[in-house]
Parts: sequence; structure tokens; C-alpha cells
Amino acid sequence: MGRQERVVRELVDAHGRTYADEAGIRLKDTPQPLYRLLVLSHLLSARIRGSIALATARALHEAGLRDPRRMAEADWQERVDALGRGGYRRYDERTATQLGDAAELLNERWGGDLRRLRREADGKVSELRHLFQEFPGIGPAGADIFLREAQSVWPEAAPYLDAKALQGAERLKLPKDPDRLAELAGRTDPAVLAAALVRAAVDKKVVEDTLRRAD
Repeated sequence: MGRQERVVRELVDAHGRTYADEAGIRLKDTPQPLYRLLVLSHLLSARIRGSIALATARALHEAGLRDPRRMAEADWQERVDALGRGGYRRYDERTATQLGDAAELLNERWGGDLRRLRREADGKVSELRHLFQEFPGIGPAGADIFLREAQSVWPEAAPYLDAKALQGAERLKLPKDPDRLAELAGRTDPAVLAAALVRAAVDKKVVEDTLRRAD
């Protein structure tokens, strides 16, 4: 096994947990988990600590705001309160509005089912990325987060390693080519690889720990 393979193995073994899993989302290609991932992607894309975004995703779920119908029917204050319980206070009022508007759009245009959005994209990842950005509060970063996490159940997107994941690869002195990284990772779920690389991008301790273990 070459050094780059060892680095990838050590990274995935120690830090290969998807953000969806950390948020308590058992990701499947069914409407509710996909919707919860959309909300998580929205929360993670803001300039706020990842731990707060994850806690807030769990708080929204605990408040019953776990599908687009319920999110759209909830009043604005109910959404604000749930966001606040997760610690998402800096952006709570704007985000409460965006979550309601995004849920309404999902209900009206795709019947509350992101699989219909997927079918509309017809296998084109660039079109998926474009369609996700039609949701209020979901920009390029939010679309990237969704597709990084969803690639395990939407394989047409794999290997989806965006700029943030490739930044992690660069810090670990790994290739910045998605296909080469996927090859080094072997049978590792590409979503797990992507999440591990993102953790390396945002936390220098992950890089130091991984490189030390690989030596």
C-alpha cells in the first residue's frame, strides 16, 4: 500500500462520518430523509459552526419540522423557536422565513418529493446543482453539501468532491482529482470520503492526526 492510500485509509477510518449521520439522518432515497438533508445543507452552508448547524437540524426534527408539509404549515415563530433551541440565533429570523418558503416551493413544484427534482435533472449533475439553488437559502455551497452527502443514494453524482473536499485533499498532500481520490479510497462510500476530506479542510487537527497515523 502506497503512502497516499494509507493517508486515505487513516482519514476515513478516523474521520469518515457523514454530516447526515451525525445529524441523526438515516439517509435513504425516500422523501423525508432527503428533505432533512436539504434542511441540513441549508444550515451548514451559513457562516456558523458546524456543530451548531447539526444541533439545529436535530432541534427542527424534534420539533416535528421533519417534512416540507409540516415545515410550510408551521408558523414563523415556531420555526424561529426551534432554530433558537439549536443555537442558530444569528440567522434565525431570516432562516425561518427561508425554510418556510423553500418548503412551499418543494411542495408546489415537486410534490414535496426531491426524487421528482432528481428526475427533472435527468442524470445531469450540473442541472441538479442548478435546481437546488432555486430553493431560498440554498446557494452553491448548500447545493454542494447536499450532493456530497446524497451521492451514496444518488450514484449518478459520484464521485462528488467539491472545492471544499478538494481543499482537504490538498492539505493532506493528496491528488485533487476526484476520480483518482475515489480510486485511492477503494470501496469506501464516496459520501464518507467526501465528508472526511471536508473535515480535513476545516480542522487542521484532522490533517495532523491523519498524517501522523499514516507515517
